[in-house]
Amino acid sequence: MIITRGLTALIFTLIFSSTLFAEYLYKDDVVQNPDLDQQINVIGKELFEKTGISLYLVMVRDLENNQSITDFEIDLMDQMQEPAVVLTLVELKKQVDILTRPTSLYNDFDKNRILSPNATFIGAVISSIMFGRSFDDIVEIMSSYGGTILPILAERAKGKDIISKYSVAMFNGYSDIAEEIAESKGVELSSAAGSGSKNFIHVLRFVFYGIILFAVFKYLRGKYLRRKFLKKSSNEKETDG
Repeated sequence: MIITRGLTALIFTLIFSSTLFAEYLYKDDVVQNPDLDQQINVIGKELFEKTGISLYLVMVRDLENNQSITDFEIDLMDQMQEPAVVLTLVELKKQVDILTRPTSLYNDFDKNRILSPNATFIGAVISSIMFGRSFDDIVEIMSSYGGTILPILAERAKGKDIISKYSVAMFNGYSDIAEEIAESKGVELSSAAGSGSKNFIHVLRFVFYGIILFAVFKYLRGKYLRRKFLKKSSNEKETDG
């Protein structure tokens, strides 16, 4: 009887563990959207079946005891079976990170591109103008674009739109990582976002950043013309004097 109970408990534990690791939306204290849960798990399941790699999404409000996002991810990794990739959002700290184990998995996707704050080349140019302090800074910023998470998180939103923003951003990033890993392994995912929707997003952002670039150009041109006018007026006064 004791053996039977022990066997039952063991079976229950194994079933529970299998169910736990089948949930690729591993932790979500932020969005809590059943549709997002389903979409993530469909992609995660297909990726695992075709590559043997588990890709988890974790979204938490905050971290305890001043823990860093990297240490938090390492603790999570200790609960997971390798090979695994964890995409993490910490809402209140406004941080996003990707951790892999083993580290060789970084070769299967472009972490820097995915986590770039710039969605397009135009966005990178604008950022380099605004934040580049040296030629090397400008080159580095301009070479980093194609981000699928941070550009969306940076957009303004209110009320329920904030949750929608998190959903879109993290789904984009998750799908992006999954597709790159699949491509590196020579397989294709039927459940991921696909290049069509990505191209559409890029077109929208191209128009958006184009408008910003035009506004920056007008501002700089107006400032230059005003300075030129003031200089001309000053010279005329000196001549009259």
